[in-house]
Formats: sequence, C-alpha cells, structure tokens
Amino acid sequence: MAVNNVRRIKLGSEGLEVSKQGLGCMSMSRYYGQPKPEADMIKLIHHAINSGVTFLDTSDVYGSNEVLIGKALKGGMREKVQLASKFGVTHTDGKMHIRGDPSYVRASCEASLKRLDVDFIDLYYVHRIDTSVPIEVTMGELKKLVEEGKIKYIGLSEASASTIRRAHAVHPVTAVQNEWSLWSRDLEEEIVPTCRELGIGIVPYSPLARGFFSAGPKLIENLLESDFRKSFPRFQGENLENNKLVYERITEMATRKGCTPSQLALAWVHHQGEDVSPIPGTTKIDNLNENIGSLWVKLTPEEMSELESYASADVVKGERHAFMSNTWMNSETPPLSSWNPKYRDIMH
Repeated sequence: MAVNNVRRIKLGSEGLEVSKQGLGCMSMSRYYGQPKPEADMIKLIHHAINSGVTFLDTSDVYGSNEVLIGKALKGGMREKVQLASKFGVTHTDGKMHIRGDPSYVRASCEASLKRLDVDFIDLYYVHRIDTSVPIEVTMGELKKLVEEGKIKYIGLSEASASTIRRAHAVHPVTAVQNEWSLWSRDLEEEIVPTCRELGIGIVPYSPLARGFFSAGPKLIENLLESDFRKSFPRFQGENLENNKLVYERITEMATRKGCTPSQLALAWVHHQGEDVSPIPGTTKIDNLNENIGSLWVKLTPEEMSELESYASADVVKGERHAFMSNTWMNSETPPLSSWNPKYRDIMH
C-alpha cells in the first residue's frame, strides 16, 4: 500500500475536502486510561499525515490533546491537515455540563486557537447540544466566528434531525459527527437522510465500537480503572457475554475475507457512502496502518447484509453509550422566540 494513497472526499457541500479516513486523537490524552507519551503521539500523528490520513479530530475537553496536536503541527504540518475541534462540554465537580451560549462559544474558540497555536480551525463542532439555549443562538455566534476567519466550517455532534435543520437554516452545517458502527446504527433512520438532503457530511466516531471490534472481549479485561469504557453498558455482565458473539461472527467473516476484524468493521462504515469519513482512534502506529488497510477491503451488498445481521438491534445488548441523556435523541432546544430579544435578529 503506497504512502499518501488515502484518497480524499468532499465533506459536505461547502468546500471542505478531507481524507476518506480521519484520526480521532482523544485516546492519546484522556478517557481511555492514562495520557500517552507525548513524543510517541507526535510520531504517530506525523505518520498518519505522511500516510495520507490528514483529517485530525480533537476537542477542548480531551485534556491536553489540543496542546499535543498543536506541537505535532509545527514545522509545516499545519498546511497538510484538516483540523477539527469541538466545544460545549465541561466537567465541574465531577459532573458534565453542556454550554452553548454565545459568550461561551467565543471564549471556547479563542482558547482552542491558543492551545492549538493556529490561526484558524478548519471544522469547529458543537460537541453536545445545550438544551437550554436555542440552537439558532449557538449557531449565530459560530457564524460570526466564520466571518472573522477564526473557523472555516461548522459542525454538530450528537444532534437530532430537527436540531440539524434549525442550525443549517442559520448557517450551512458542513458535517455531523455521531457514533456510527455496525452495532450503533440509531442515526440511520432520520439523521443520515437529513444530512444527505441538506448536503452535510457525516463523520462517524467510534466506528470500531470503542475498540471492541479490534480486540474483542480481551479489550475489556485489560482496561485500566481510569478508562471510562468500563462504565459502558455493552461491556458489562450479561451484555458483554452476549456481545462476544458479535465479535466472534465478525472474526469468522474477516478470516474468510483475508482481513482483520477491525478492517472488516471499518470497511462496512466506509461503504456507507462518499460523504462519510470515520475517525477511528488509536495510540499505536501498527493499528493505524491496519485501519488504513480497511480502505482496500471491498464488500458486496450480500456481505454488507450478512455483517449487519451479526450486529442487528435485537442481537446487541446494552445501550451504546454510558451517557445516553447527552445523545441526539435528547438534543432538542427551546424555540428562538424564548431567548433574549436582542438575539432574535440573528436569522436576518
């Protein structure tokens, strides 16, 4: 497989081009155990970029991740990448809080620019939807940031179809990032059709089921206590015992196909369309190379259906997330008319 052979796609209809597969950088710094050695992660990021994986994904809530990426992009690397970050999630007193008010939007963007040490962010997502603030108000401030050149494109994460439509009416949304994998398909009924109707790209996070389609049950056995995946319903008790069968079936098919289970699961996501760029995360170069290999795995319609039968909704046990209250199913916001009158003119 040739270096720099990862093809590019148009993400959304506003002009953004990204690599067909991106790199989720969260696990390098937070949530999946302890932060990894900085020098090793910079080496990994450079390897990704040099291999054609140029769509980098981070957030202001991923610990020191933005600072890490900023360091990795020194020396001419910035011009080679499409840099995505997010705002809206804070942790205070051990609790998660979601904010989308205008002053917080602006302060978050300026802080991320400083940590990343860049002049602009290519794609800036609302990480989770603040259900106390009309989405039009949040988007109004993001629109100003676009006009000021601080961000190039706007994205939403874990947003419902109606939230996406309302946001898009204020300023075009370039991408929606939601969980999408063989066993997390709840967005297919409403969100995917809405994105395609409006010309919005789709960025699946956790396309490998948070590592389960890569390592199987041994992943769970080896997690550190500080790894927040230990709290996920699908990885606990009877749910895990049941879900092991999903991995076993994927493994059997991967053997027939001459690829790894993770390549097969990623290939299924890639086959969802030319407007889709998944962002599998990893902290190991070998795993990154393996993920890139998924782009060369071809699946017939029959094979796609077979895979889907292994992980159908009635087969997989447990919710996909430990924090379902903060997913697209609960992302509705108040009407604009309920907001402070001085913000009501942003639609005009």
